[in-house]
Amino acid sequence: MSGFPRFLRLSRSASERLWRRGSAEKCVSLCFRANFLRLGLAHQNSTGGSRCYSSCKTVRIGCASGFWGDTTTSAPLLIYSGKLDFLVFDYLSEITMSLLTAARTKMPNLGYAPDFVQVALAPYINDIHRKGIRVVSNAGGVNPLACAEAIQEVIKKAGLELKVAVVTGDDLMPIRSLLSEVKMADGGSRQPLPKSLHSMNAYLG
Repeated sequence: MSGFPRFLRLSRSASERLWRRGSAEKCVSLCFRANFLRLGLAHQNSTGGSRCYSSCKTVRIGCASGFWGDTTTSAPLLIYSGKLDFLVFDYLSEITMSLLTAARTKMPNLGYAPDFVQVALAPYINDIHRKGIRVVSNAGGVNPLACAEAIQEVIKKAGLELKVAVVTGDDLMPIRSLLSEVKMADGGSRQPLPKSLHSMNAYLG
């Protein structure tokens, strides 16, 4: 997953459930706040107009990294002082994906950011659990399943029972034979894929 979704979105069914909870006169709202970022929810009513909702709940989101190699001091600061609902780690860029691909080529159980598991999570896993913080990250790189297994090992050693979810679908190498050329983003021209192609990933979200 070589890029973090830029927007948090509610599904249509979720927004409809929120709408049904409020009367015609009352305002139902959901607002995510992360520093100065505010994402609101609007609903299209039966008359064709739209209602904008004010904030009724605050969800606190803290981002502890913006790239692989970013400071390791942010995670404990946010965990112990942030009063967070979600702790987010962003690790990926195009060059990071290529480095992780090279690592997985040498060792099939690699291909993710190991410091996410051992430095960012392992020392604080008990406090993350105790505070009810949910962690979201793209540190799985080109091997998210291996990253999940490493996280589950950390959880097991801590004697905890936590859920670990994995998002896949960005790896296009299994359909490499179906793709003969690519359209260049700068000018719209098409060029054949290089023969020495080692990885191919799509942005999700």
